[in-house]
Amino acid sequence: MSIQVPAPRGNYLNKEESFMYDREKSFPMEDTCNEARIEFTENGGIVNLVSRRCQIIKLSRSGAVITMTTKFQLPRNFYLDIVSARIPMIGCLTQRVHANDIVEARFLRLLSDKDLQRIFVYSTHRNHQNRTLDIYS
Repeated sequence: MSIQVPAPRGNYLNKEESFMYDREKSFPMEDTCNEARIEFTENGGIVNLVSRRCQIIKLSRSGAVITMTTKFQLPRNFYLDIVSARIPMIGCLTQRVHANDIVEARFLRLLSDKDLQRIFVYSTHRNHQNRTLDIYS
């Protein structure tokens, strides 16, 4: 006696894909060390804006790896201000939270090459110590 499993039926959802997660090329992460600040609203309200300090340890055009100094409940959506490079309000989406207070975040828009270069100029990581800022571009 054999058991027959019906073949899976195809539906329209099997053919759907998301550009942001399925087709977008992934940009390589580069080590960095920049001071930053996370801003988000607490309890779903507009009034309670919370700001916490953090440090960016890896960065690409489409995301960052952030380390926190204190434990707190991080929402799914937040803003990232890169204080050292003076780049405000980058919309982020929490991808993964690790046990050792490290957060992987994805940007809602890609960083421009100019912003990325500016972040690396103000980085305190040893790989970026000889970078200079081009003020004419």
